[in-house]
Amino acid sequence: MSTRYDCRDPQSRVAGVDAAVAAARVGELVVLPTDTVYGIGADAFIPAAVTTMLAAKGRGRNMPPPVLVGTTRAAAALVEDLGAFGQDLIDEFWPGALTLIFRASSTLLWDLGDTRGTVALRMPLHGVALDVLKQTGPLAVSSANRTGQPAATTADEAQQQLGEAVSVYLDSGPCADNVPSTILDLTGTIPTLLRAGAISVDRLRTVASVIADNEQLGTGPADFKPAAPHPLEGGGARVDAPADERPPGS
Repeated sequence: MSTRYDCRDPQSRVAGVDAAVAAARVGELVVLPTDTVYGIGADAFIPAAVTTMLAAKGRGRNMPPPVLVGTTRAAAALVEDLGAFGQDLIDEFWPGALTLIFRASSTLLWDLGDTRGTVALRMPLHGVALDVLKQTGPLAVSSANRTGQPAATTADEAQQQLGEAVSVYLDSGPCADNVPSTILDLTGTIPTLLRAGAISVDRLRTVASVIADNEQLGTGPADFKPAAPHPLEGGGARVDAPADERPPGS
């Protein structure tokens, strides 16, 4: 049976965060607010929980979920390295609406789906989400909606779509800003914009001066070696970014 907590009330917020942490630790699903839209989350290191989350959304392993973190140290532990621009981008834009794609650490004992050895990471700018993440550690988080349906911007919308599949709903009122996160792929030689979003390319270029987009990949310098296509890219498929789900370019 699902339990819902009104996180606008201080006492209910504390109880809700505790309940969400406890649920995630035993492999159950939680819905939490972020700075974009509501997300459905599962412990990233419990494969059965990630599978259950994908099933609740109505999707398969071919669309692996991104991972939300509560600290930059947690992010660094999940990747092979941050590359030439990762740390500077994190310092400037996290917490916030920037999703960064890295090569995942080969030592990780997890199964997020068909990730091709990569992981999409974000630290949300939302107090309730960070309260949860700092206790649970990394959560696999996708937008709190059934695939093909509008992303939930309220707990009501999330509960209407996901129902009893979720153990704990954290209600923090309507999302303040439902603009999706910007997605930047750092797995290649040159950072590549996979989706425009809340953080503009001009702002990103104040940190990483050279940023390619998908249309530029065939026109780069002779020594430019793009990474293999990432699951979050291409084919006209829907892009599933941490706690926000929009078609590319929306």
